[in-house]
Amino acid sequence: MRVYSARRRPRREAESGGRRALAAAAAVLLIAGTGPVAAFGAGDTDSGRHEVAGEESHELMESLDAFNEPRLSPSGEVTSGAYADAWEHIKNMPVTSGSWSEVTTSPYDEDALHYRDRSASNSGGGAGHSAGRIAALATDPTHPGVVYAGAAGGGVFRSTDDGKTWTPIADRLPAMSVGALAVAPDGSLWLATGEATTASDNYLGSGVYRLANPVTGTFSESDKVGGTELDSASIHTLTFDKAAGYVFAASSHGVFRRPLSAGQSTAWTKVLAPCASVGISGVSCGVDSHYADIANDIAVQPGTGGTKLLANVAWRSGAAYNGFYYSDDAGTTWKRANPTGAINPAEIGNAAFAYAADGSRLYVSMESPKLLNKSSGSGVYSVLAGVYVSQSGNASGSFKQIATSSSLSASGSAMKINEIGSGYQPGSQAWYDQVVAVDPSDPNHVYLGLEEMFESRDGGATWKTIGRYWNFGMPCFSYDPAANSCDGDVMHSDQHALAFSQWKGSTPEVFVGNDGGAYARPTTQTTTGWRNLNASGTLRNLQYYSVRAGRMTDGSGEAVWGGLQDNGVSLLAPKGATYQGRRLNPNGEMVSPFGGDGGDQLVNPANGCQTVGEYVDLALQITNNCGYTASDDGSEDVITDIAPGDPGARFIAPFSADETDPNGLWVAGGQYVWGNTTTWKSTSGADWTKLYDLGAGHSASAVASRGHVTWAAWCGPCSKVDGTFGRGIATNYGGTWHQVNLPAAFPNRYISGLTIDPSDASGKTVYAVINGFSRHWNEGPGAGYGHVWKTTDGGTTWTDISGDPAARDSFPDAPANAALVTKNGALVVATDLGVFTSTSAGHWTRLGTNLPTSPAVYLSSGPDGGQVYVATHGRGIWRTQTP
Repeated sequence: MRVYSARRRPRREAESGGRRALAAAAAVLLIAGTGPVAAFGAGDTDSGRHEVAGEESHELMESLDAFNEPRLSPSGEVTSGAYADAWEHIKNMPVTSGSWSEVTTSPYDEDALHYRDRSASNSGGGAGHSAGRIAALATDPTHPGVVYAGAAGGGVFRSTDDGKTWTPIADRLPAMSVGALAVAPDGSLWLATGEATTASDNYLGSGVYRLANPVTGTFSESDKVGGTELDSASIHTLTFDKAAGYVFAASSHGVFRRPLSAGQSTAWTKVLAPCASVGISGVSCGVDSHYADIANDIAVQPGTGGTKLLANVAWRSGAAYNGFYYSDDAGTTWKRANPTGAINPAEIGNAAFAYAADGSRLYVSMESPKLLNKSSGSGVYSVLAGVYVSQSGNASGSFKQIATSSSLSASGSAMKINEIGSGYQPGSQAWYDQVVAVDPSDPNHVYLGLEEMFESRDGGATWKTIGRYWNFGMPCFSYDPAANSCDGDVMHSDQHALAFSQWKGSTPEVFVGNDGGAYARPTTQTTTGWRNLNASGTLRNLQYYSVRAGRMTDGSGEAVWGGLQDNGVSLLAPKGATYQGRRLNPNGEMVSPFGGDGGDQLVNPANGCQTVGEYVDLALQITNNCGYTASDDGSEDVITDIAPGDPGARFIAPFSADETDPNGLWVAGGQYVWGNTTTWKSTSGADWTKLYDLGAGHSASAVASRGHVTWAAWCGPCSKVDGTFGRGIATNYGGTWHQVNLPAAFPNRYISGLTIDPSDASGKTVYAVINGFSRHWNEGPGAGYGHVWKTTDGGTTWTDISGDPAARDSFPDAPANAALVTKNGALVVATDLGVFTSTSAGHWTRLGTNLPTSPAVYLSSGPDGGQVYVATHGRGIWRTQTP
């Protein structure tokens, strides 16, 4: 789930060490508006590069904390309605004129030939063109070629040419996190906001929307269906019971129902919530309210007149209420099933259902909480309980097991122990990437999505891997393209969505959505290969963590770099650009010199081919030639590991160049504040020096340096799960390093950004931006409303410059992620709900009106300061003229 489920990069040579224990601590479920969902704690302090595929599950869990802790601290929860309240305020704020332009509109080729450094890149693995995570898919049954894709944090995209090109149609909704998509019997498209893949970067939603004319229309707030019943929820499934006349939603708050014929404002009714004794009574809950009544799937059994339904209500880490629940009266009353045969009722976790089109068979893919909570001491880890079939279609079985992690790994998977290494086998992330579907024309033809895509044409008796994790480690693979004999059965990892097309006069197809976008192939296809639906570059839903830009030395323009969720580090060089006589971008596409997850980024403004990228945990890597490998096989080293080896760095750890001496000092933060004076000549982690110890258990959350005056914010513990939340700021202002004494009014929340005012050469004027929400929404200790604070005396005193909360031009009460002072003196702040600017304390405006409401997580200036770049976590990179 990673949230970032990082793709592993191949190992240059056998290395010992570096493996991390797989820890699954209790997760934290956010109950707020459009905020992230759940987090596993992973108290690992290992450092260095992570080049073993088996580390993915651990990193996925660890990354949950990286995204949730800023928004949840200090209490671990946020009152429902926080994002909705912030959005209402934002809609009434004044606006600074100006238009944002989308930067990342080119196709993104993660398999580009000359970006194949063997120790840092995934190029050559076979993924090809990629996009961001697709959480939902739907096809329009009456309009051939019309497909809808729901992006994790980027809204809805429509294709009218069978997936060749895409158009965004939900950029102006208050929540762009997609949980489910479904075309209703009347042809309308229903969108459930609030992604439910339990990733760290999931955002909860603002309810359900209905677009009456989806082939030509776009979603607006006026399309909302119902009231506030499904606000602040994640929704995994929308299903229509045409015969009974209902639509059902499986959500993080239980199962809801609504008559299809009801008016738009008619409320949703909760019909199943075992812990709350809704729809059924006498069920023990076993967990607190934050993990109660989580509905993962709901299905209507075909051929029953719409009366029989089946729901999986379960918390992935295990709870007494976990189980299969069925209804014989279209959802009015429910009973708890007692599955017989191969399914152990005590092992039921997150499950996915698929009925054959005639209702004759019920297929189930199921995660096991017991395995999830079990140590992986053997070194082989999977949480997949199994795949099962009820050959009668009955919810109580008897169930037959038709697949296990072991049998799937032997079906052509790239995740066999001898291919990928121990610790990461099929189903390792079944709590994150799990989907099953049956070919509408054949009850024996089953598709199963885990980390890879599997297919059975005989009802589960045999399986074939039809979408491998990658080609690395396979007998067919060679770094020499001429000697590489691998087939085309590779797609991006982590499968989340399946849909079928059955258009008249067209070959039926299966569509797949995963962490790298969307793919399709005919259901009749038995040969290898997929149609990559990301190739046009118009499925523009990349989930960035950072953005930096530098001028190309050939005068062709700017190179734009950014770190991504599960999609490495992207480089967009101007088409035709050259460096040291080599053409970097002959096709006008983005490339990926660094694989895995991409974190923070540093680029030389005067030379866009010089960059430092972060993998995770401050695993820094440098290239001085854009990561370009002149050879086809990537045999030369063009990317060098310069990780300082910090014992307590955060998953996405901060680092930066000194603003007035970018070639003379770099700073980075983990448990220690690090300095590097070798900068672009760095060759190893030894080039970093410890400047200051923030303290055991403390991790830097932001760093800034100007004139060698350095500031570092930290948290520790960074979540309530790990103990009592703590935060602080340290600096060497005044000549010696020391902790700043923050006043009582300073919010006890996560400090996500620091920026030093360039108009003060002494380095004592600093802005700090605060994530999370004010005490009004945060149930726990923490004073102070504001999200933006300023000191003008080196931290002795601080002033909240967010403004009067009741004023139209005050800063919204929304998580603030990053800050920037422009060359014109304007303060710009990025938040989960847009970008805002101020030129006088306490007075704020929205910066532009056309930026999608996907979370804005990172800000940087262009090389000459004339433009501001923003990285969004779901709709790519954008820029505007500097205010």
